[in-house]
Amino acid sequence: MTRDPDPAPRWLTESEQRAWYAWRRMFPLVNAGIARDLGQDSGLSEADYDVLSVLGSTEGHRTRISALALLMQWSRSRLSHQLTRMEQRGLVRREEVASDGRGAQVVLTPAGVGAITEAAPLHVESVRRHLIDVLTPEQLATLAEVGETLRARLGVARKEVD
Repeated sequence: MTRDPDPAPRWLTESEQRAWYAWRRMFPLVNAGIARDLGQDSGLSEADYDVLSVLGSTEGHRTRISALALLMQWSRSRLSHQLTRMEQRGLVRREEVASDGRGAQVVLTPAGVGAITEAAPLHVESVRRHLIDVLTPEQLATLAEVGETLRARLGVARKEVD
């Protein structure tokens, strides 16, 4: 597929620009508030919490590192650096996969289980305070629909690139 080298820009309409600006300004504010609360309440970073919560939802609190990277939509390099930091704090450990000897898996340690168990109620309260309780049920339904649509579309685009 070739692209026109000089296509005419498709400028945003007033309503499209309003939506775009709202998104650009809303997302960092909500995220920053939740991240700030998370750090103050539990001492965990957003990345720590993301890894711990995903691992906490896996069977046996363990999964292959490649599968975790895919679930989180992170590069393996980014995940590896994050896991190294978390290993140093005793929250996770890496193990070889005994069945094939090639892969590695990451396992939530008892300290990691404790950290996510302690942080989760505080985190969900922060999510409520900064997002959920601010919106009406109809707005939440729309937000969920928009998020699912974008994730499905961008997930397909990302797979095509990979």
